[in-house]
Amino acid sequence: MITTITTTIPANMIDDFMIRAGLAGLAIGLATGPLGCFVVWRRMAYFGDAVAHAAILGVALALLAEIHVMIGIVFVAIMVGLAVLQLSGRTLAADAILGVLAHSALAFGLVAVSLIKGPRLNLDAYLFGDILTIQPTEVWAVWAGAAAVIALLLWRWRGLLTTTMNPDLALASGLNPKVENWVLTLCLALVVAVSIKIIGALLIAALLVIPAAAARHFARTPENMALCAAGIAATSVLIGLWASFQLDVPSGPSIVCASAVIFVLLGLAGRIMRT
Repeated sequence: MITTITTTIPANMIDDFMIRAGLAGLAIGLATGPLGCFVVWRRMAYFGDAVAHAAILGVALALLAEIHVMIGIVFVAIMVGLAVLQLSGRTLAADAILGVLAHSALAFGLVAVSLIKGPRLNLDAYLFGDILTIQPTEVWAVWAGAAAVIALLLWRWRGLLTTTMNPDLALASGLNPKVENWVLTLCLALVVAVSIKIIGALLIAALLVIPAAAARHFARTPENMALCAAGIAATSVLIGLWASFQLDVPSGPSIVCASAVIFVLLGLAGRIMRT
C-alpha cells in the first residue's frame, strides 16, 4: 500500500511573510525612486554599481569583526564612494576608477567570505536578494534606513538639484558641491545596506536606474520625476514580489524584470502620446 502524505502551509504564515516582504519592498521603492533620479541625472549608474559591489566586502568584514552586517556594508560603501569622489579626475578617468573599485571590492569580498571559519556563508541572498525570508526586525531596519534616505534627500533637495544641474551656479549660490556629493554618497550607501537582502548587491543599481529612466517619459519637473520614480519603483517591487511567489523564482531578478517591463510599456505609451 502506498500512502500519499501532503503538507500545506498555513494561510496565516503565507500572509505574514508576504506582508513583511511587501512592507520592506515598499520602503525600498520609495527610497530608490528619488535617489535614482540623481543617479540618472548625473549619469552615475556605474557609481551605484561600485557602491553596491562593495557591499559584499562589507558583509565579509562585518562577519569577520562580529558586528552587524549593515554597519559593515554602510562603512565600506561610504569608503568606496568617497574614494571615487577623491580620485576621479586626478590620475584616471572616473569610469576607470569606478571599474577598478567595483570589481576589486567584489573580488576581495568573495575572497574574504571564503576565509570565514565555520559554516560556509550562502552569498545568494546577498548577491540576488531574498525578500521572502525577511524578518520583522529587518523590516523595521529597512524602513528606518529608507526614511533616513528620504529625509536626507528632502533636506538637501535644492542643493543636490542645483549641484547636479549646474555646479558653477551652485558655487555662486554659496553651495559646496563636495558636501552635496558626500550626501549623495551617504544616501547610496544607506540604500545599498538596507536593500541588499531585498534586491541583492548585483541588482541594486538596476532598481535605482530603471524606475527613474521610466519616469523620464512623463515627468515635466524634477520633483514630478522623483515622485513618479518612487511610484514606479514601489510598483515594480510589489509586482516582482507577487511574480516571485507565484512562479517560485528568485525575488531580486523578478523585481528588476518587473521594472524593465514597466519601463518598456511606459516608453511605448509615451511614444504613442507624442505621435
